[in-house]
Amino acid sequence: MSRPYRILYHHRIRADDGQAVHVRELIGALRGAGHEVVECALVPKTGTGPAAAGAAGAAASRRSLWQRLSLPRAAVEVLEILYDRRGRRMLRAAAAALRPDFVYERHALHCRAGLDVARELGVPLLLEVNSPMVAEMQQLGRLCFRHRAAATERAVLGGADAVLAVTRVLGDLLVAAGARPERVHVIGNAAEPERYGPAARALAPAVRARWQLPVGAFALGFVGYMRPWHRLDLVLEVMARPGFGALVLVLMGRGPALEPLQKRARELGLAGRVRALGAVPADLLPAHVLACDGALIPAINAYASPLKLFDSLAAGVPTLAPDQPNLRENLRDGENGLLFAPGSADSLAAGLGRLLGDREFAARLGAAGRQSLLDQRWTWAGNAARVIGVYERLRGGGA
Repeated sequence: MSRPYRILYHHRIRADDGQAVHVRELIGALRGAGHEVVECALVPKTGTGPAAAGAAGAAASRRSLWQRLSLPRAAVEVLEILYDRRGRRMLRAAAAALRPDFVYERHALHCRAGLDVARELGVPLLLEVNSPMVAEMQQLGRLCFRHRAAATERAVLGGADAVLAVTRVLGDLLVAAGARPERVHVIGNAAEPERYGPAARALAPAVRARWQLPVGAFALGFVGYMRPWHRLDLVLEVMARPGFGALVLVLMGRGPALEPLQKRARELGLAGRVRALGAVPADLLPAHVLACDGALIPAINAYASPLKLFDSLAAGVPTLAPDQPNLRENLRDGENGLLFAPGSADSLAAGLGRLLGDREFAARLGAAGRQSLLDQRWTWAGNAARVIGVYERLRGGGA
């Protein structure tokens, strides 16, 4: 790197969820590498940027209103379309002070503000994409202005100087949606391995003790918002089988699937082997993950790069995940994780049985998972370096 770069980071995220984690972590890593990053957003995630730079009370009120806003879907889409005017104004104002080397934007439905302002400034647009937005919303039946959304997405994907997809699977979908193949790069999610160091490890035994597990229990952890399609019911089916009496399910999070899952556990006589902890604060999550004997991704969509995968790898906790192409980009069955046939309780039982029956193998698998994360630099610092590498290749005339 010849010098630190000035980066204008634009997003339209309201919620404080996994999307916000990605924003905070990447901005933090870019700043940690010496780059100047200005966050441009209605709801800043790092406490800096245009919305946070004004009067603190007004900014807090604006964020609160934007986060609480709940409207019919069509009205939300109209606001998303109208947002571009506001987004362009914010970007222009921030750019006047920053004079950015490039604009980095997290792709959003109906949003082309980053592309428009990058073209005005004559700087590259690096577009981060985490899902095939139009196709996803259409599949969910939540897209009201389909033709407009598709046209905007095609223009932005085709116009971006670099499209940063979180998996190769997603990258292929984005090419079909309008991205230029030579401009697509894969930068997945990541974790911060230092958070799973000595301090968190020292806390883990006390965390586990609060769970009041039976002697010899195997604590299988799930982290995240629980929806029916996550298929956590598969775990209960396995737990009810002979030979799995040591298995305890530890749930960290909330969601609409939690209550039905607990009801089903009671029906199966498994309530005493399910620990529902609720949402775990981010600063305590590493110790909670480390307190588990295994980590589960019961189901995931076909193109995602799940944050929880990298957290369990960073923790050195053996991970079970569905056997599908996007997860095989990071996991090798039996080497740094275990893969099971999606939706199959029998296949999940085979993997869990292997971990329960050979705790030494489980420990080796977890250690190999952490080593793969370190070797491949699936870290936020690694991702920041990848982003800068993409920009420097553009600057040098490459794709």
